[in-house]
Amino acid sequence: MSKIPSETITAKNLEIVFQDENYVAINKPHGLLVHRSPIAVNTDEYALQQLRNQLDRHVYPAHRLDRKTSGVLLFALNKPALSAVREVFEKGSIEKTYWSIVRGYTDAHGLIDYPLTNDRGKTQEAQTFYTRLDQSEIAVPLGKHETSRYSWIEAKPITGRMHQLRKHFAHILHPIIGDRPHGCNKQNKLFLERWNMGTMLLHAVRLKFVHPVTHQNIEISAKPQDEFVRMVKTLEFNQKLLP
Repeated sequence: MSKIPSETITAKNLEIVFQDENYVAINKPHGLLVHRSPIAVNTDEYALQQLRNQLDRHVYPAHRLDRKTSGVLLFALNKPALSAVREVFEKGSIEKTYWSIVRGYTDAHGLIDYPLTNDRGKTQEAQTFYTRLDQSEIAVPLGKHETSRYSWIEAKPITGRMHQLRKHFAHILHPIIGDRPHGCNKQNKLFLERWNMGTMLLHAVRLKFVHPVTHQNIEISAKPQDEFVRMVKTLEFNQKLLP
């Protein structure tokens, strides 16, 4: 049985991709929790704790990213700024852009309009717009197929439901590689055994919004993590699309 690669994150300086008097944003690594959680007891490292220690001041998470999702994670540096930016998120006045690698060939672009049920049993409308950046077919057989096909997509969730992208791409039968439990077990096993790749290939590449304090247009970007880049190269996608 293959051993799942460890995603334990050792304490070190986080990559800061934006900072002003009110906000700071980091490029969160795969495998790092945003903050302490009762469902994750196997780690002592959290983005909140690391960033607080790094800046030597209190920080307040403005939103969440799944543990296995990397990319732009925004924090407020004071409570009034936190309240202001959370209002921006709640109104949907923020554009979130993600990159992901999924199974199969998606359409060139599309809108996934599929309601999702949250952990309290409430069903909510949910929409995701996506564009295929590139597609790849590699000479790796799986099951009845002699080759394996993948798409590198850019997704922009219109709503902000829990695990929205993971559930939406599973719904259209193009699950995100490395996703558990919404993904494809056969694909996840292939990536683990052939390439020792056990993370989820989902990266928050960009946030765009009007700064609630200065009222300037803000665009914060984060380069994909090394594991995402490795898979772009391994699956023979167009590397010129990388920043």
